[in-house]
Amino acid sequence: MEHSEFRRDLVSGEWILIAPARAHRPSEFKGAPKQTKDRTPKAKCPFEHPERDHIVIGGDLKVQKSGRTAWSILAIENRYPSVSHRRGKVISSKHGPFTTMSGAGHHELVITKEHDTNFPRLSPGGAEAVLELLKERYLALRDDPNIAFISMFHNWGRDAGASVYHPHYQLIAIPVVPPDISRSLRGSTEYFHEKGKCVHCAELAWERKEKKRIVAESDESIALAPFVSRNPFEVRIFPKRHQAYFEETGAKTLRDVARLLQKTLQRVKRKLGNPGYNFFIHTAPVKGKSEYPHYHWHIEIFPKTSTRAGFEFGTGVETNIIDPRRTADTLRS
Repeated sequence: MEHSEFRRDLVSGEWILIAPARAHRPSEFKGAPKQTKDRTPKAKCPFEHPERDHIVIGGDLKVQKSGRTAWSILAIENRYPSVSHRRGKVISSKHGPFTTMSGAGHHELVITKEHDTNFPRLSPGGAEAVLELLKERYLALRDDPNIAFISMFHNWGRDAGASVYHPHYQLIAIPVVPPDISRSLRGSTEYFHEKGKCVHCAELAWERKEKKRIVAESDESIALAPFVSRNPFEVRIFPKRHQAYFEETGAKTLRDVARLLQKTLQRVKRKLGNPGYNFFIHTAPVKGKSEYPHYHWHIEIFPKTSTRAGFEFGTGVETNIIDPRRTADTLRS
């Protein structure tokens, strides 16, 4: 495909512009900055000895006979949180025509021991441990009655928003359902009421039949470049069996998803020249949980290979210069 095309997302109803003619050659993406250039020396890394500087709240911390500690993965409170670490009633108030709400919630980090080992370089067991600990902390945080949604994500590289080089994963529990999640829930609900089935299951069935945009597939999960991709080389990973809630996913499926996520990120690194990337987990919210059994949790991966500009900011229409089929061909080859 070389011509431009507007595509409407089944879930959100938003229009996305696919404009492959704007991509001149694959080598453009090889210029992405190497993340090793952003490397912080171990001696200056705040995560090298978290037991000394942070409150440890989960993971595999072990105190040895010598009094020293040993660990491979930990969950800690963020010392510089986006939301304040406190329980208690969330207060809403008015400021003229505006409504405000107290910024209470939880902001935690999951950190792995090795300073230079990001997610695609972890052992298979290490990758599984990351998702398992995110799940464990999700289950603990959702008990707060003020929490509506828990965001789980990973930023790798300065251009992807990572402020610390050492690999870490974040959970931010907030008292509102974010707009992107609301749109996704609304679209999936409308599709379910109209068609009587999960919108993502319908998408997966069509993609498996088309066989054009599948990046990789395993027994329990599938990675694909969405037909309506907002970003170049965007990939989504779904459990094959319908599952609305990440936190209820069984160990076998979570292990399979972790390994497919690793393999996909390894291909992103190898094929695109080691760009920064974000991945995040979309799952049904904590608030009103029983309302969304038709949702289908998944992971979205956004490599940092392009920059939004005037048209995107001015119109809200995302422009993707890489056709999703080319994304799959590149990462699959």
